[in-house]
Amino acid sequence: MQLNLAGQSVAVFGSSNGIGRAIAEGFVAEGCRVRGFDRVEQTGLDTTAGDVTSYAQVKAFAATFAAIDHVVFSVGVGSGKFGFPFWNLEPGDWARVLEINLIGAVNAAQAFAPGLMARGRGSILLLASVAGQMGSQTDPPYSAAKAGLINFMQCAAKDFAPHGVRVNALSPGMVQTGLNEAVWAAGQTKLPEAQRRSYAEWAEEKIRKVSPLGRWQTPPEFAAMAVFLASDHAKNITGQTLNIDGGQIMHS
Repeated sequence: MQLNLAGQSVAVFGSSNGIGRAIAEGFVAEGCRVRGFDRVEQTGLDTTAGDVTSYAQVKAFAATFAAIDHVVFSVGVGSGKFGFPFWNLEPGDWARVLEINLIGAVNAAQAFAPGLMARGRGSILLLASVAGQMGSQTDPPYSAAKAGLINFMQCAAKDFAPHGVRVNALSPGMVQTGLNEAVWAAGQTKLPEAQRRSYAEWAEEKIRKVSPLGRWQTPPEFAAMAVFLASDHAKNITGQTLNIDGGQIMHS
């Protein structure tokens, strides 16, 4: 399948690690001009170090693009605490998670909106989570932030549609990233010493419970879907949340 993306400009937020890095590398492999934005620079990729919660910084990053074709927001942080029940957390534990996961995405979409509309085509892709679709009790701030992200994606898709710009979300299930390992670590702190398990043991058991296919999802799978959604083969796909989750979320 020819994706015909060569020469197109792509901005990737969260480009230094995990899924974001894989997506950035996927666009590079398609011949795109890719620039990243992250807290730290990524070796081998033109990366601006910055904070997604700062609209001024995100807007300044967008201003460095002479033209933009695609924007990917692959940023995700949890509270770092085990949130079941939710009152185990303090209200103050919510603000940073919402600010980064949700408001950061709004900043990115807002900053690049003029450039995308001027082109009259292009796409925005937001990285959500299955947690945002099922009310995950493990980390309620993260779950709520990703649910808000999915809703924002739908609003943005409607707003951008008359301008020829598509907006979608990818929703990961179980992926071996630092964020996934942080969920394990937070949960272990609430268990007696004798009941604690290694990350590998915890993950294997959880995958068997939640994933019908019973296997990990991997960052390159998201990269493959991201480049497809940016191509003209997906020209009629907008406002959608695509789950790459081994069947974890099924809507009947």
